[in-house]
Amino acid sequence: MPQLPLTTSEQSRPSAAAGAPETGKPPSDGRDHFFDNAKYLAIVLVAIGHAWEPLPSGRLVETAYTFVYTFHMPVFILIAGYFSRNFELRPDRVWKLVTSLLVPYVLFEVLYTLFERVADKPDYALSPLSPYWLLWFLPALFLWRLSTPLWQAVRFPVLVSLVIAALATLSPAADGSLQIQRILQFLPFYVLGLRLRPEHFQLLRSTWVRVVSVPVFALGLVVAYWLVPRTSTGWFYRKSSTDRMDMAEWTGPTVTVLLFVGAVVLGACFLAWVPKGKSWMTALGTCTLYGYLLHGFVVRGLKYGGFYDDPFFGTTLGTVSVTLGAIAVITLLCTPPVRRLLRPLLEPRMAWARQKPPAARAS
Repeated sequence: MPQLPLTTSEQSRPSAAAGAPETGKPPSDGRDHFFDNAKYLAIVLVAIGHAWEPLPSGRLVETAYTFVYTFHMPVFILIAGYFSRNFELRPDRVWKLVTSLLVPYVLFEVLYTLFERVADKPDYALSPLSPYWLLWFLPALFLWRLSTPLWQAVRFPVLVSLVIAALATLSPAADGSLQIQRILQFLPFYVLGLRLRPEHFQLLRSTWVRVVSVPVFALGLVVAYWLVPRTSTGWFYRKSSTDRMDMAEWTGPTVTVLLFVGAVVLGACFLAWVPKGKSWMTALGTCTLYGYLLHGFVVRGLKYGGFYDDPFFGTTLGTVSVTLGAIAVITLLCTPPVRRLLRPLLEPRMAWARQKPPAARAS
């Protein structure tokens, strides 16, 4: 399994790629539990955001939604870049990308297509080049990781990737297949992750950073509250050009830079409060790919079943209930038993389909 921010084996042995804890020594089990904890907490935010989508519109819900969507996926993608620093275009590494990203992507495209046909849209078309809702992340990570050698060679890689992201907002052509627009707009976070080192994460765990993060988070919520009636939520999905959003061209590059800065700042504040030691959430953080891919069935199933139509969910207590329910569901889906049950599907070895190395064929 390659080193995914959503999967399990990126820290199977101590290395620079796995990061070092504050003591400078690897834990006894060879993992930096900080990243497992961060992945679990981030996937909880993803599930909460998706569970909020069908709720009746309200300024407080929209504020929380805008705030969370500013940084939760950037955190995932940054961690993905961090664990990709040692990636090489070797046949074995590329094969692991195929089996752990492309194979689950195709499988879940089929499963979600069948789900849509049964639950809501009998004529829903299977279209692998148009990723279903949350599945866009798998081909995106596949392409980002293949591009790693480029970003390791070019000068000022973060700046270059940010320019590419900003210019992408001006191109309606990028709105097409595989959600290329979204892949390009999130690209700077992956490249930034490639440039980070263990000492950067050690800095985030400093007491003074935690103290400063509290008023920064509060300010972020105030800004989100102010933005709700003044801007489109579509900006935070980062998947549409200015042409599709019917906005002036200059707004695309401007918003891209502002969102990048906001996501980095809020993401740093989020990571500052992630526990660094092993805890109950650590094991859950090793199975987040399962929660990510499976929770869509629950959210969309409840939506199609009329669950959100109850007036109760237009109240504050209803919103709190949905939030707690999302936490419970995503936690359950990230448990090791779920991984053991579905591992052959999500982490297939597929040795039968892999061509043997030349030396092995000769022998």
